[in-house]
Amino acid sequence: MDSSILITLSIPVFFGLILIEFSYGIITKKNNYRINDAITSISLGLISRFVPILGLGFQYVVYKTIAEQYNLKLLNSEEAWVWVSAFVLYDVCYYWMHRIHHEIKVFWATHVVHHHGEDFNLSTALRQTSTGFLWKWVFFLPLFIIGIPPHIYVAVAGLNMIYQFWVHTEHIGRLGFLEYIFVTPSNHRVHHAQNDDYLDANYGGVFILWDRIFGTFIDERSDLKPVYGTVKPLKSFNPFWANIEVFYQMIFDSYHTKKWSDKIRVWFSPPSWRPKDVSLKFPIEKNDLSSFEKYDPQIGFREKIFAGTQFTVINIMTVIMLFNVQSYVFNEIFAVIILVVFAAVTNSFILDGKKIGFKAELLKSIGVLVCLQLGYFSSSMSFFVMCYAIFTLLVSSFILISNDKNIISPV
Repeated sequence: MDSSILITLSIPVFFGLILIEFSYGIITKKNNYRINDAITSISLGLISRFVPILGLGFQYVVYKTIAEQYNLKLLNSEEAWVWVSAFVLYDVCYYWMHRIHHEIKVFWATHVVHHHGEDFNLSTALRQTSTGFLWKWVFFLPLFIIGIPPHIYVAVAGLNMIYQFWVHTEHIGRLGFLEYIFVTPSNHRVHHAQNDDYLDANYGGVFILWDRIFGTFIDERSDLKPVYGTVKPLKSFNPFWANIEVFYQMIFDSYHTKKWSDKIRVWFSPPSWRPKDVSLKFPIEKNDLSSFEKYDPQIGFREKIFAGTQFTVINIMTVIMLFNVQSYVFNEIFAVIILVVFAAVTNSFILDGKKIGFKAELLKSIGVLVCLQLGYFSSSMSFFVMCYAIFTLLVSSFILISNDKNIISPV
């Protein structure tokens, strides 16, 4: 579902709508964007687009095998009713996939990324996982068994994902009778909330009907404002750590618990469960909503400017590659992907206020210049990458030197 060209083609539209929402918030004095949270969300979204480009996972092989050898051909046609049926059936499968990803920890590990954001705006919609390819696809096998053609599947999956973008906003209130049929901003705000009264609800992608039918619907209350984020806060803007944090925790708990049954249960338990011996020895901080404060490290103006500039550059670089991917060989694609991932991670160090941030930037810049010299980047991208690497090298060097001077006593 993440391989649909429709999602890639929608990226400029997404960026445009984010800019409109941000501007609207500024004008109406209801701005709910923070530069650090928004940069992280969009960076995670861009990185998630690399998964289908690299062909990670084996879902395509399984889908092809099912479509060719176990196809009941019940919906194997191009008629309009087949497209409509495929769209509805996809959303039913999406509901169960989404619900199970919230109820079983090993699945939650690949989905939690989308819920880390403590702001709720259109940039949050782009906060997507890069590990969903591991088992997300399993839930859509029935669509191939009943005979939905692969190109129809890819199209309706892309449309489903695109629909979900607009419901990530606080600026749209309740929408009357539509609340009973479709996923709306109101009931999706509930889904992203960490309030006890809102947890584990509203899993539909397009239709909220499934939640009403299967008993997982919770209505947004006027007297209870949603608090966004995860019960266990990530407290980091690092996209790499966001994708592996729960996996790390499961491995840690499995290793340290003494009971063999608990070593297995850790992986298939509800997301909040931990072995008793491990939770006592290694307690985990959870949010107290009565005194909740968003994770928001204070950094200097120049750090914000640098992080914002670098974020803009890697966005441009990624979009150029995504829209011209057929003209690049694999090594060139891989070089850009590695650069963007490393840049997003080093940028997160700066947003997190870590002292290592600009040292990591310096090393990354030198590494990029070496890779340019070795010819890893395409001729069409090399000049752009060279300018970027020189810029980050000079700025990070200047900031490191000026920071050292500020530490030295004038005596």
